[in-house]
Amino acid sequence: MKKLLYILTIGTLLFSCKKSFLDEDPLSVYTPDNSLQTPAQFQQAINNVYNGVRNIYMGNMNLDTYFGLYYATDFAFNGTDYDPAAKLNAYKATMVPSYFIPQNIWTAYYKIITNANLVIARVPNAAQLSDADKNGFLGQALFFRAWSYKILANLYGGVPIELNQLSQPKYDYVRASRDEVYQQCKKDLQQAIGLLKNINEVSDGVVNKQIAQHILTEVLISLKDYDGAIASASDVINYCGVSLMTSRFGRRANTPGDVYRDLFEYNNQNYSTGNHEGLLVIQTALNNLAAVGDQTAWAVVPSLGGLRIMETTTNTRKNVLFNGSFVDSISSNGIGWIRPTAHFFYEIWTPGDMRNSSYNIVRDLRISGVPSTSPDYGKWYVKDGYKDKTLPADYRDTIRNFYPVIRKTSPSAGDFVPAAGPAMVTNLTNPFGGMLLNGATKLFMQKYMARAAETYLLRAEAYLGKSQLQNAADDINVLRNRANATPATAAEMNMDYILDERLRELYLEEFRAVTLTRLGLLYDRDKRYNPRSGLTIEQYHNLWPIPSTEITQNTGAVLQQNEGYQQ
Repeated sequence: MKKLLYILTIGTLLFSCKKSFLDEDPLSVYTPDNSLQTPAQFQQAINNVYNGVRNIYMGNMNLDTYFGLYYATDFAFNGTDYDPAAKLNAYKATMVPSYFIPQNIWTAYYKIITNANLVIARVPNAAQLSDADKNGFLGQALFFRAWSYKILANLYGGVPIELNQLSQPKYDYVRASRDEVYQQCKKDLQQAIGLLKNINEVSDGVVNKQIAQHILTEVLISLKDYDGAIASASDVINYCGVSLMTSRFGRRANTPGDVYRDLFEYNNQNYSTGNHEGLLVIQTALNNLAAVGDQTAWAVVPSLGGLRIMETTTNTRKNVLFNGSFVDSISSNGIGWIRPTAHFFYEIWTPGDMRNSSYNIVRDLRISGVPSTSPDYGKWYVKDGYKDKTLPADYRDTIRNFYPVIRKTSPSAGDFVPAAGPAMVTNLTNPFGGMLLNGATKLFMQKYMARAAETYLLRAEAYLGKSQLQNAADDINVLRNRANATPATAAEMNMDYILDERLRELYLEEFRAVTLTRLGLLYDRDKRYNPRSGLTIEQYHNLWPIPSTEITQNTGAVLQQNEGYQQ
């Protein structure tokens, strides 16, 4: 573990951010004695922790690693390596201890833990901090340490626990049990809750009491303390400063749309904008050198620029979209890398569900890439039968070039300039509305770590654990009623239903692989719903492998591999 459990060096502090979580303000000279004494120095240290979290949520890492948190699940597969299957589409051959995805994720989260440990170790003896500052910095660091260990335990099972600031590398780690890791998370979170302020008392993007209670809820479910989980979730749900958004709000409240779309409009996420559902929002901003752009939209939107039809008059292949370009009224640019499954697109929805409305998932396109004199011009690609005419040799059209377009990670028309910069929008108009886009891949939009909607889902899961099926259905129906969806019944309540409801509510928000490994259901759900990784996944893949380099470098003790994996 010498690569990750390390003492935080001077260099990492020099490039962290100040109170805005984005603006850089490096201090002049550091020595080991003065690097963490003043409130400004501690602020930079805690911002370094936030930066690590933001890098994960915005995909500021190897993209296969980041996307691996979403696909090879019941939600999606890798559209770029479909046939022949490669990477996580060939799950058994690829998800091995030497694979870079489990190594990179392990490293990223332990780095956050290491940086949090530095703050935790230094706060008690920091004479220049007020008691309020000490509480704030310590509470935030404890939260992120617990959150990181929770993710590691969900993915890998038991992992080594390090709670101290290290002055030199260690090579004698052993794995704590999974429950021991969760117990440490519980301890950290309970302490953090006692230190942190409420969400309406902190700035946007700052860890608060309610997000800590939310994460504690999940940890307590993993410990099978269902009563504790219900109480923790209820503390969030019943807090006067938190509520689901049930009416139109924000910058586009007076334009066509729905409240679910409002949750994801550009600059609608933060508490200060009137959104009281987001519990912690990851901050970013265009034209800030310390900010990170998000590439999720680029990955999940299909490669529509390559979509073609056989034009009727000339019998030649023509673009479906005008100039083969993306249109701001539909979505951002896309490459079809994260390709959602048929289960997500076609099997989990009931009529009228707002989360599946055309404002949130676009299921058809008007053909604009042919001459205006063509009989195909203005026809609908799906409704008018063009998709059904796709030849087997053009299977790429149905894998990467066209499938329903998820809009959650894209801004609306008119917001691409503040979200991505003026170079992304051309001065060309699409014949059926909207402006054509250039090929930018990153968007600077805030993202949720968690919303109160998920708190309801976690409480429903805890009620299910107690076999209180009506209470579980009642919590599910809070979300379904907002979405104008058919209410769930107590008889329908099981883990499959809750997982499908998580798909409906939290698609592209939750790290789906983390959820499924937490529940021990990655194998089951992949086998049933993923057309690629489901072909080779085995039951032992319900946990990810311990990275082989961590085992071989841990020369002073045995770091056990998870069952089923060959070292």
